[in-house]
Amino acid sequence: MDRFAKTLHYNFWLGLNWFEQVFFPGARQISVAVRRQVMLAVLMLTVGVPVNLYIFYGATEKQAIAADQHSMSEPMLLSEMDAGSKLGNEESGHTDNLTDAPQQSAVEHAQSHSDPNYVCPMHPEIVTKDPEATCPICGMDLVPLENTGDADIVSLAPTVINALGVRLEKVKRRTMYRRIDSVGYIAYNDNNLRTVSLRTDGWIEKLAVKTVGERVKKGDLLFEVYSPKLVNAQEEYVQALELDNGDGMLIDASRERLRVLGVSDAQLNALRDSRDVQQRISIFAPQDGVITKLNTSEGEFVLPSKAIISIADLNNVWLMVDIFESQVDWVKEGQMAEAALPFMPEKIWEGEVEYIYPTLDPKTRSVKARLRFDNSDELLKPNMYADITIFAKPKRKVLTVPREAVIRQGNQTRVITHLGEGRFKPVIVHAGIESQDKIEIVGGLEEDQEVVVSSQFLIDSESSMRAALMRLAGG
Repeated sequence: MDRFAKTLHYNFWLGLNWFEQVFFPGARQISVAVRRQVMLAVLMLTVGVPVNLYIFYGATEKQAIAADQHSMSEPMLLSEMDAGSKLGNEESGHTDNLTDAPQQSAVEHAQSHSDPNYVCPMHPEIVTKDPEATCPICGMDLVPLENTGDADIVSLAPTVINALGVRLEKVKRRTMYRRIDSVGYIAYNDNNLRTVSLRTDGWIEKLAVKTVGERVKKGDLLFEVYSPKLVNAQEEYVQALELDNGDGMLIDASRERLRVLGVSDAQLNALRDSRDVQQRISIFAPQDGVITKLNTSEGEFVLPSKAIISIADLNNVWLMVDIFESQVDWVKEGQMAEAALPFMPEKIWEGEVEYIYPTLDPKTRSVKARLRFDNSDELLKPNMYADITIFAKPKRKVLTVPREAVIRQGNQTRVITHLGEGRFKPVIVHAGIESQDKIEIVGGLEEDQEVVVSSQFLIDSESSMRAALMRLAGG
């Protein structure tokens, strides 16, 4: 220790000499005592003060961090806080008989503050004992909070029920259908699709139909055709008529040949009466409808193998739907179905399942079903997409509630029942199938019970808050 002191003293002496030689060249003329005092003052200002400040503030920050960690790791109970406040009052001389007051635990403190007298009807979390207070969120007047004795039951005044717009509906028994929702596309009814072609080769002349989509009536002229075979067959028929010897076999054979070649009975009768061979034979529309295909033009030479014109009747159409593999057993022919188009959701078309195809698509794992719909107004256009609902396997006399009355939360389904006199209680139910705006109730309700179908979420939240407060208070 003596060696360290000597070394420190020597270094200090060297520093002083260096300092006075650099900054105070004439300091040797001053007395040694004064010189030392000046040097010590300079060292204190340049070295001692900064070091002292660093040590002081560093220790203060460490104490603050340690205090924060201690408060986070060891929270004080309400009873300890009360005891500390009592001790402080005793030290300051203000006792006020605090030692006689019982200490409150955390649960007792929560219980004393969790029994409010007034609550906001729109925000159940706003509670107070001040009868003149208003809700800080919506500004509504607070209403008395009645204690029903049951944590789940909520009692509301008639004015509050009217303000919330609470609507009730009774549980009823109805016929429910298993509902299959899918998407399909509209197609032509193959039974109403006709194709016009020739039974002999020839040239198309005087084409009366010009474009696809034109509407035609049965018997309208489509086109005229020139065919040497038809001309020869007409000549043979006329010769048979002129050479008729009463047998009639030759006339019948030549007439049947013209019929096979596509000449109508009306044209045959006209040829029999006039006996004037026509160079061009007229082809007429076999039914009402619209032109869906036009595969020719005037002057074109066509063969019997070519389909020239297709005509579709749109008075009823097919709707092709994919049914998932798990739902195939639900669907049967003759079941009722509904269709809605995206651009006209307010209109519903009613039809039926006409045919279920026997094969399963290996890629989509679905089976195609064919539905038939009346389309007299022709709003259903082929290749349009439509939303399809098939009602399969009806269940009769089942308990039902409106869809909007059901509250789904996780794996739990519940409704709010009306017990009468403004009292409401949530009830857990077991839901079955859904159809349109109704849901089947398998268990939890009875017929003619009243359930809330409007503002039920507000009542449910109020009931949940009451139950939580009672659990917190140990009730």
